[in-house]
Amino acid sequence: MGSHGVVLFAHGARDPRWAEPFERLRARLLELRGEAAGPVSLAFLELMTPGLPEAVAAQVAAGAAVVSVVPVFFGQGGHVRRDLPVILDQCRSANPSVEIRCSTAVGEDAEVIEAIAIYCLRQALV
Repeated sequence: MGSHGVVLFAHGARDPRWAEPFERLRARLLELRGEAAGPVSLAFLELMTPGLPEAVAAQVAAGAAVVSVVPVFFGQGGHVRRDLPVILDQCRSANPSVEIRCSTAVGEDAEVIEAIAIYCLRQALV
């Protein structure tokens, strides 16, 4: 039985520094899960690499039997509603023996909204 990989899927940008918070998120998630649970990687929609198909393929090559894609977007905009399903279909077609799951965008989660609201409140009180 293979491992369960996680791909954090973000938009991408021309400035490589834009990816730094996502790299920290990846490192923290890997720390929380432990390396034995499976790989945690980043993928980008555009302007940065790897793309989602390449990230999924790398996890499959490393032995992942399940890959969960987590869109690190604040909301369910056009990229998440239109572009992501097409890319997920490509990934599933290219890896038919692997279960590829996808969560909702992180910004749609009540706990994420709460954490951001608390952060904003702390910033307003400083």
